[in-house]
Amino acid sequence: MPRGDKSSYTDKQERKADHIAESYEDKGVSTQEAERRAWATVNKDDGGGKKSGSGRGKTTGHPAAHKGGEKGGKASGQRSAADRSASAKKAAATRKRNAEHHAH
Repeated sequence: MPRGDKSSYTDKQERKADHIAESYEDKGVSTQEAERRAWATVNKDDGGGKKSGSGRGKTTGHPAAHKGGEKGGKASGQRSAADRSASAKKAAATRKRNAEHHAH
């Protein structure tokens, strides 16, 4: 099978790639680059085309779909409300100071 041949992918994998590509295009990525990234993501999730051979239909963990927000959510969840509030106040003060500095 030549490189780039999509005949071994299932309909579901193709729909998934189309959806991912659309999302990238909405963010301003070129059509060609969006397609490339979409198929790379499908391959990462599913390990390539599933139409023939043993193991077809085997579930995957969808690792790319579950990656985002993993570390940030855990870190902020372990801090007290007072700590988070102090951080927010400090950040607001920094933004205000920087805005005044850049206004001149």
